[in-house]
Amino acid sequence: MGGVAEIWRHPIKSHGREALNTVTLTTGQTMPWDRHWAVTHEQTKFTAHEPKWVMCRNFMISVATPGLAGIWAKLDEDSGQITLSHADLPELKFDPSKTEDVERFLAWVGPLCPADKRLPNGIVSNEPRGMTDSAYPSVSIMTKASHAAVEAQLGQALEHQRWRGNIWLDGPEAWEEFNWTGQDIKIGNAILSVQEPIRRCMATAANPITGLRDVDTLGALRDGWDHQHFGVYATVKSGGTINVGDTYEVL
Repeated sequence: MGGVAEIWRHPIKSHGREALNTVTLTTGQTMPWDRHWAVTHEQTKFTAHEPKWVMCRNFMISVATPGLAGIWAKLDEDSGQITLSHADLPELKFDPSKTEDVERFLAWVGPLCPADKRLPNGIVSNEPRGMTDSAYPSVSIMTKASHAAVEAQLGQALEHQRWRGNIWLDGPEAWEEFNWTGQDIKIGNAILSVQEPIRRCMATAANPITGLRDVDTLGALRDGWDHQHFGVYATVKSGGTINVGDTYEVL
């Protein structure tokens, strides 16, 4: 038996992360406010008046723009305002629903986006569904032991925020989470159904402090275990509240 070590959400897809002490999940939905917004570019195929899930490449993401990995976020749920910070930029507080604020955001994030790559041009949402990479509404589950195994393979400490996980568990053995595929897991008083391992991309190579690619995470996974997976996607089977320190149980 182990426990919930950390809970994270990412209010704007690929544009910052925020630690939480508690979260209440709803059956069939993503984590509230996680990937609630996404940043569009000139090649985005997303219809705002008829929103539906589209692949991640339709948005500004850190695999194509590594500097975005250095953003941290804090959401005020009552006002809808988000505060973004980055080591190389002044702090920005804005409301993604206001046109003039979106313009301020685009000017703020611009220095992180190379001119020869896709450039941001707006912010969209797909309420109530978060803009997850999976085609279904998912919550990602990571384990501390699997992260420690990757650190050992690399021979160095590694920031766990690179994996962009929602719920971090302490207690399972390394890679034990892959065995949960097709099973339900109770965390706090919520029940989630584990769907599949998460196949990783170069976004995990970018340092969450500097935004620079500085370690070969994919090489470590392939060399150590002959796969490119870290963490698992799960769907919310029965909603409930999860707190840091809560126990988990594979059912």
